[in-house]
Amino acid sequence: MPMSLKTSRQAGRFSVRLAYLIFLFALVVRLWALLRLTHSALLIPSRGDMHFYNDWARQILHGRLSQPLAFYGLPGYAYLLAGLYKIFGENPFVPGLIQAGLDAGTAVLIFSICRAIVPNSESPAAPAKRWLHLSGLTLGLCAALGWTFFVPAQAYSVVLMPTSWFVFVFWLVVWRLIRTNASPRIGECFLLALLIGVTGTAVATVLALVPLICAVMIFKEIGSPRAAIGYIIVLLLGVAIGTSPCWIHNYLVARDPVFLSAHSGINFWIGNNPEANGYPKFPPGLHAGQAAMLPDSIDQAETAAGHSLKRAEVSAYWSAKAKAFIAGHLGDWLALLALKFRDFWRAFQYDDLSMITILREQRVILPGLYFGVIAALAIPGIVSAWRAVPASRWIVAAVAVAMIALLPVFVTERYRLVAVPGLLILATLGLSIFFQNLVTANLRSGAVYFIIVLASTTFVAWPQRNPSLWALDAYNAGWQALESNNLPIDEKKLAIAHAYAPDNAETLFAIGNLRLAENNPATAQSFYEATLNADPKHKGAFNNLGVLALEAGQYEDAENWFHRAAGVDPRNAKTHFLLAKTFLAKRDLITAHAEIDAAIALKSNQPEFIDLKSKIDNQLQR
Repeated sequence: MPMSLKTSRQAGRFSVRLAYLIFLFALVVRLWALLRLTHSALLIPSRGDMHFYNDWARQILHGRLSQPLAFYGLPGYAYLLAGLYKIFGENPFVPGLIQAGLDAGTAVLIFSICRAIVPNSESPAAPAKRWLHLSGLTLGLCAALGWTFFVPAQAYSVVLMPTSWFVFVFWLVVWRLIRTNASPRIGECFLLALLIGVTGTAVATVLALVPLICAVMIFKEIGSPRAAIGYIIVLLLGVAIGTSPCWIHNYLVARDPVFLSAHSGINFWIGNNPEANGYPKFPPGLHAGQAAMLPDSIDQAETAAGHSLKRAEVSAYWSAKAKAFIAGHLGDWLALLALKFRDFWRAFQYDDLSMITILREQRVILPGLYFGVIAALAIPGIVSAWRAVPASRWIVAAVAVAMIALLPVFVTERYRLVAVPGLLILATLGLSIFFQNLVTANLRSGAVYFIIVLASTTFVAWPQRNPSLWALDAYNAGWQALESNNLPIDEKKLAIAHAYAPDNAETLFAIGNLRLAENNPATAQSFYEATLNADPKHKGAFNNLGVLALEAGQYEDAENWFHRAAGVDPRNAKTHFLLAKTFLAKRDLITAHAEIDAAIALKSNQPEFIDLKSKIDNQLQR
């Protein structure tokens, strides 16, 4: 056997063993976080998008397999959770365990991509770039370890969110596209498209990979134009089949012309309105979190139309508002796009769920790297690797499509997480080339790299001066502490949030709830009134003021507050329930009966609704 072939096989076996070790080590780190999570109050989500998915999965599990209207929220992850709950029971541990394995798999993909794009030491260019070629294994190992200890990845691998699935599929596809100099065969192209389509039912931005696949097919010369057309047809067919659970349900079952989910319109408006700042800043009348925001958006669209709407019509309403803003304020919108581009690269961490901060503070996840450090090193890495490692251009393209997919909407930490594996690869490539320049005394190139690092660090680390954005983590941590009845921590966190954003309605409302939990109704009332000064249509404040009045025996005031809440959200079952309690206290049994019937019609499975109806019926029969 030729020595070079034997050496190549030995290197291949060593690379495989190293990949296994990377997987096992990354998995241990993720399992550590998962086990720590099971001993905290955070395993079972009580609010936010995690609760939204968990609650939807439980509804599916208990018989609600389809919906009368088009999906208003991507259903893939909820149905996946429902399937796992059916097999293993309603426990978030099993989804977290699978996600831990997928996230460890992402570390292996990062290692494998580094090995694929860095030429081996026997290539013709090897003598000129020996340092880089000999460090291929080291590059992959360093980038994979960077992912293992990347703090946001640790957080989102164990909570009930589809992020880990999305990131793994994204880079699996990229690896399959770039692992050889040839384009993928037509069968593999179909399977990759099918995988993208299935993943798109949970995270739609994965569809940004479709143009990347097309680019690979063009630049890697798949053959004649007829072959290119065949590949594109197969690609689109795979995506169509993969996404078919959504569009078949929407078009054929619900008879509502929506491809994936009708909530794309409201997301487009949140990202493109006069008050948008590049992050998901919700306009007046819309509350944060899918569970609250989606019903709000439907109610506002139907109120504007004056009648009930199909979900496609709701989406069209919000899309039209966004398009009108773009058409009427083109200069402002271009500036907003530039702001989103900058927000994507900022070191500032906008985690709309604040899970990263909460999990770090409770020592569920380990300390490690954050986005800013990686981005500051990845930018000079792009410049350095562009010529030295031509295959790295595909990594740059993958990062670019991940970023471009966010620009029409908004940037959050979990959305830009998908770009981090690519940024880690580019950062390690840049550092390797820099050290090579130092070893070979190529001081000019080393100085250029150092200057670019200084510029990129300044760009990435430029401070975020909007105080309300800094309040988010403290606000969410305060809510979490309140729900776990940790009032001292809640006091501390909400005080920080209030200092950053003293006029924020949600912060004022949360402080009112804290005072109510402390049995201080007078102070709570003052904060609820301050909430209404900041947001005159805050239905939570209306309801809580009504509850305070009802408990104080001020039935007329309670009725007034609840009617105002119903005016904001006439389809809120809780408001009708509270109105029924108020009318029962006033001995107006007929109106109380009508209100409790309205509450049950909106939410039929609430035991307290049924108990109150029985009580009212008994009194009517006397």
